[in-house]
Amino acid sequence: MRVLVEIVHPANVLFFKRPMAYLRERGDEVQVVSRHKDMATTLLDSLSIDHTPVSRAGSGLFGLASELVLRDARLAGIVRKFRPHVMIGFGGLAISHVGKLLGVPAVAFYDTEVAKLQTRLTWPFITHLYVPDSYQGKVPEGRHTRVPGSKDLSYFHPSAFTPNREIAVANGLDPQRDNFFVRLVSWRANHDLGKSGLSLEAARPLIARLQTVGKVHLSSERPLPPDLEALRYRGTPLDVHHLLAHCRLCIGESATMACEAALLGTPSIYASTDFRGYVEQLVASGLIVSAPEPDSDSLIRHVDGVLARDRGNTAAARDAWMQGKPDWARMVVDALDRHALRDPARGQVVN
Repeated sequence: MRVLVEIVHPANVLFFKRPMAYLRERGDEVQVVSRHKDMATTLLDSLSIDHTPVSRAGSGLFGLASELVLRDARLAGIVRKFRPHVMIGFGGLAISHVGKLLGVPAVAFYDTEVAKLQTRLTWPFITHLYVPDSYQGKVPEGRHTRVPGSKDLSYFHPSAFTPNREIAVANGLDPQRDNFFVRLVSWRANHDLGKSGLSLEAARPLIARLQTVGKVHLSSERPLPPDLEALRYRGTPLDVHHLLAHCRLCIGESATMACEAALLGTPSIYASTDFRGYVEQLVASGLIVSAPEPDSDSLIRHVDGVLARDRGNTAAARDAWMQGKPDWARMVVDALDRHALRDPARGQVVN
């Protein structure tokens, strides 16, 4: 089977890493098309995954629209040459257009209800959509499947990842005191248009509070002033989750990283007004604290509340939430097998 995988965000690399390995192990041919977005291409290179960049993340409505036109055109050329039996992506905007145009099944996994512009441009054309059971946005009727859990179970399922303390120390963990991970985002994605989050003015008192009790690791998509730049995480991108798993607390604007921390057993504070169904599910399970008013005073109160808890409570809540949740990496492969172009007489993929 020939499979085309679309990577548009760093988190997509982790999501598709194990499914791509499974496909190649059984002899399938995989082609990866990528996008210059934050660390996405760097992560692919670090994993020695061959990929073809076809666009660079645009900025603003005009920039994103221009990028999409270019991405659709370049992707169509690659599809004509590679002739995949099925295409897959997280979100699946470009593959949905090209798949509809060229008659190739396009399968997407997605979890972001607030991405209304993207979903309006994708769902009419996508072959099939897979969403978490917590997803509360619109879906293509008759062409979607709800799955228990969240996307992080493709790479943080207990069978897939074990945090390593030595790797965490090699990437900045201070073993003598508590460590804190702070994440700031750029707010440049299509679902971020017109939105903003934690300002540097609000972040400074929060960081100062955390520094009184431990070491701060700052990850930021934005440029930072010199004093905060000194706190930037400088470890290997692929090893950041070993560090995150050994932190006392993760706090920031990234829903993806808040969820990752929670599934690693690290308490997390999500400082944003953006609604995500999977975040709300983890909030209800006691794994994430929601901070919809991300000012410094309220965030410090949330931090103090988390630090007063028994550290074992989060791990116990995580284990309870994990019960019965499937390995999403296996589900990705199953979805590809289910939707690939096949000869109706023989049931085999079409050559």
